Amino acid sequence: MRFLHKRIKMFQLEGQILDDRSIAGMKEKYIKLLSESMKEQGYVIRLDIDPDWSLKYTGNYYEFILSVYGSYIGKKNAACIDGLDKNRPIYTPPNKSDESYLDRESTLNQK
Repeated sequence: MRFLHKRIKMFQLEGQILDDRSIAGMKEKYIKLLSESMKEQGYVIRLDIDPDWSLKYTGNYYEFILSVYGSYIGKKNAACIDGLDKNRPIYTPPNKSDESYLDRESTLNQK
């Protein structure tokens, strides 16, 4: 399947974080959550476009906005592709016990 010239759509998640000790890992968790939601709609995350993450302290909690970008490839294709990197598909490992690309990326970012 060709993945060139696919339109890019922004997906956004807004919320609150009550405990500042949990901020460090929340961004990666929310990216994964949003990516899984996108796949259910037939979209996959664009790995070549960095997510936008903003955080604001209100006095009692933190408000965040997360924006990620994806391209529509259909539900069937989205089930076996973790994301697109410069229009090149990054396939989900065939063994479900293997880590997905996003899990490996999250692990690398934490080191």
